[in-house]
Amino acid sequence: METPQIEMGGFKVNSPQVPNGGLQPTVASSWKSRGTVERALKSIRIVVFTSKLNLLMPFGPASIILHFTTRRHGLVFLFSMLGITPLAERLGYATEQLAIYTGPTVGGLLNATFGNATEMIIAIYALKNGMIRVVQQSLLGSILSNMLLVMGCAFFAGGIVHRNKDQVFSKATAVVNSGLLLMAVMGLMFPAVLHFTHSEVRQGASEVALSRFSSCIMLVAYASYLYFQLSGRSNIYSPIGSEEAPNEDTVEEDEEAEIGMWEAVTWLAVLTLWVSFLSEYLVNAIEGASDSLNLPVAFISVILLPIVGNAAEHASAIMFAMKDKLDIALGVAIGSSTQISMFVIPFCVVIGWVMGQKMDLNFQLFETATLFITVLVVAFMLQDGTANYLKGLMLILCYLIVAASFFVHVDPQSSDG
Repeated sequence: METPQIEMGGFKVNSPQVPNGGLQPTVASSWKSRGTVERALKSIRIVVFTSKLNLLMPFGPASIILHFTTRRHGLVFLFSMLGITPLAERLGYATEQLAIYTGPTVGGLLNATFGNATEMIIAIYALKNGMIRVVQQSLLGSILSNMLLVMGCAFFAGGIVHRNKDQVFSKATAVVNSGLLLMAVMGLMFPAVLHFTHSEVRQGASEVALSRFSSCIMLVAYASYLYFQLSGRSNIYSPIGSEEAPNEDTVEEDEEAEIGMWEAVTWLAVLTLWVSFLSEYLVNAIEGASDSLNLPVAFISVILLPIVGNAAEHASAIMFAMKDKLDIALGVAIGSSTQISMFVIPFCVVIGWVMGQKMDLNFQLFETATLFITVLVVAFMLQDGTANYLKGLMLILCYLIVAASFFVHVDPQSSDG
């Protein structure tokens, strides 16, 4: 076997035998590593430096420093809340990027799941600390915020931009989601009714047992809903008066991935870890913040905490409504509410069961009544399949009434929760 020779300045020199031809692999690997570094830097620039909301990111580390250096719980709470807000928005962005690679149906599911990752993480930390009422109220607040504030702002912004016409959306989607929300209300109502009519077989134990059973049923219902959505029934959910093929083309034209699939997965993991880290400080500061800011814990849990988790949904729903893509805007707002009520709340009951915490579906009379009336109002608003700025304004005003109610509401269970 001959040794390959390379010519250098008129002389022939023996070169070392390298598989696949010469010294190319070394050069190729160095180029490859350089390309990887460049891609990583580009990814960091896109994810960290393109959103103006990321200016709030330094508040996260600042809240940790404040936690260890001062006893000012109000500041720790506000700083950690401000620090989590851009992370929640970037979680939404990374999910959208991943959704481009997975296709619209799985993408919608990913969007709803990671859109609610912040609420879920905060809830699990609060549950670990035995703050069951904070878990219940923050999840309830998230549903109310999505249905009234996020959807109201989307309808209002879309209606102002397209004020000469009524925007239309798929009635079928709205009806299925309204049905699931009413089923969730039913699941929450029976444990509360059982408690307040004093008709339990075993005092205290029956409502917990009923809640755990109902949670399992709700999880089965949500899994069935997902299967129904993913099993090729998506033609039911296409926007009114539009063909499916052209609709997909416009999506492809609009959306081009800015980061790679594995980059999106990595960012999701990093952001979720950072959110979970900050959530611990946020949850620990709630009660101290309630005293120092002179705000009821119920108001902090129902109104302030959901602002953190819903930042991503809020921005994207308004953006889609202004582009006249009301079906997507509705999917973000109502889809998120459906997922919290039919998946996150029952999931927290099951997690509490595993942790040995008596998390139940008895959200108390005031909260359950608020949710019931909200679901009815939203169901009536959606029944005709059209949206305009007046409907949006009405939903926002309804949210202001709810916020005022919780501002003057004293939680009867705060002493034992």
